Amino acid sequence: MNAAMIDLAPALPEVFLFVAGLVLLFLGVFRERDGLSVVNPLVVLALLVAVVLTIGADKGPVLAFDGHFVFDDFAAFLKVLIYVTAALGVMMAPAYLADARMGRFEFPLLALFATLGMGMMVSANSFLALYMGLELQSLSLYVMAAFQRDSTRASEAGLKYFVLGALASGMLLYGISLVYGFTGTLSFDLLARSFLVGEGAAALPAGAVVGLVFVIAGLAFKLSAVPFHMWTPDVYEGAPTPVTAFFAAAPKVAAMGLVLRLLFQPFGDWAGQWQQVIILVSVASMILGAFAAIGQTNIKRLMAYSAIGHVGYALVGIAAGGVAGVNAVLVYMAIYVVMTLGTFACILLMRRHGRYVEGIADLAGLSRHQPGMALILGILMFSLAGIPPAAGFFGKLYVFLAAVDAGLVWLALVGVLTSVVGAYYYLRIVKIMYFDEPAEAFDTMARPELQGIAAVAAVLVAGFLLLPGPLLSSAEAAARALLP
Repeated sequence: MNAAMIDLAPALPEVFLFVAGLVLLFLGVFRERDGLSVVNPLVVLALLVAVVLTIGADKGPVLAFDGHFVFDDFAAFLKVLIYVTAALGVMMAPAYLADARMGRFEFPLLALFATLGMGMMVSANSFLALYMGLELQSLSLYVMAAFQRDSTRASEAGLKYFVLGALASGMLLYGISLVYGFTGTLSFDLLARSFLVGEGAAALPAGAVVGLVFVIAGLAFKLSAVPFHMWTPDVYEGAPTPVTAFFAAAPKVAAMGLVLRLLFQPFGDWAGQWQQVIILVSVASMILGAFAAIGQTNIKRLMAYSAIGHVGYALVGIAAGGVAGVNAVLVYMAIYVVMTLGTFACILLMRRHGRYVEGIADLAGLSRHQPGMALILGILMFSLAGIPPAAGFFGKLYVFLAAVDAGLVWLALVGVLTSVVGAYYYLRIVKIMYFDEPAEAFDTMARPELQGIAAVAAVLVAGFLLLPGPLLSSAEAAARALLP
């Protein structure tokens, strides 16, 4: 029994979330009428408890479940980011759900089980654990996308996400089967040692390389990276806004963490085999994200293309490799989720005559009616555009410097040029808010949780330069845990 408890200790946050999810499921069933108002705050509390358990755990690295699960500083950094982001995403949802008459307790529970899958993803130490965590996350997100059953747009978004997600899962499984067939193991630790010969690494079998490409393709779908991005604009626009906010933040961090662990641990010695694929996907994502967003009129759809572009910038750090590259990716993703949650909190405050609006033109003259909201959204847009001294500038600076240090000067240059193009549609929103003829004012709503999240996000991105130390030191410790 003691051995079993020791084995479970590294996974204590996940075990707690699983048990909490089951208990809250029963609670929601017995409190069906007011289930959302009871379950939602308890889900937020459970996620915050998981944060505390993660911070207080032994960061070894420690293995569990016969080596399929690993907990280290890298996993701890990402789990804290995922759990906090998920808790904020759940906090943002109740008011919208009540207004849309879909205030059911299943929503926060689906978010909880999706987050449990994300925690498993960043601690995966084998392809088996990778797939189980990924599918637990994905199955919950499929349902969340179509949660607004009476909406044709939401049903279409859920169906599109499910069909394309199933295709991506098939590609992932096919890739895993090829890697297993040519290497004989699913374990990341064994894969890392499989082909060590003398002082270096022997060539990876061609079949395993093909399998790795399929695995990267399956994970690129979860990241919304080009050319596996086709679901993103439609799902972002069609899904309920709280779902879109959740999609845009926590799952991106989990998928990026999984890609980092997969590429730098079992396949770290064969960077030459996958670096070209990552560079190609990165360049395509940056270019598409910059140019496709220019003509968008729906702000949620614009944020979809923005997410594609930002994933491309983060992939620059992966292509650069090394501790500097991983560190840059972790810093970038932390800044990205703050900017994204703040922006979606503002979008959820866009309500006129009792109806939520999503048009960019609806922001016209916002500075005259609601100067505080206009200021917050303006700061977030400057940060998303990468304009100094906002945090978004430093996020891009770190990944571009890592690329330059790795000899990928041209890749950094592509990133800079696409950032200039992308700045146009972010600054256009600022121009509409401050210089266009005022549209009708938004409804005045008492939404302290949304207003608080938006304000804190703006303060964090505007004041990053004053106190960057905690994030930078934590990210560096995580990067060194991944690449000792």
